[in-house]
Amino acid sequence: MNLNKAMVIGNLTRDPEIRTTPSGQNVASFSVATSITWTDNAGQQQKKTEFHNIVAWRKLADIIGQYLKKGSKVYIEGRLQTTDWAGQDGVKRYRTEIIAENMIMLDRAGGEGASFGGNNFGGGQSAPRTAPKQAEELPTINADEEEEIRVENIPF
Repeated sequence: MNLNKAMVIGNLTRDPEIRTTPSGQNVASFSVATSITWTDNAGQQQKKTEFHNIVAWRKLADIIGQYLKKGSKVYIEGRLQTTDWAGQDGVKRYRTEIIAENMIMLDRAGGEGASFGGNNFGGGQSAPRTAPKQAEELPTINADEEEEIRVENIPF
């Protein structure tokens, strides 16, 4: 049995960059910062920040490009992928990315998050931090889906 799963909650460090491949598929790339705080042996508070490279494809890329911006708090679930290449100086370089399969926006007005992606965290529904004002189901959008997304179908 194998498992390749990455889950991060953090803030975007820059606006997503949206590109289109020669075959017509949209791809979004951005990074998310996560931090950990602890107290060391001397009693001093320490903080370390990690930066995670994220790549999303197709409809998930479209949604990310439309609704996320620098500073947005987001939950990303996906798989790790490492690519390598030879730099101009001939040195082999590596880049590890999270290929997003699911995304939940966490800083939406009203305290609710909207969930988009495949195997959704929380069963494909919003991840409310406060009680929702009305009971409504949020649409689930698979990263592999090819049907059109209409703005009026997105509940925010």
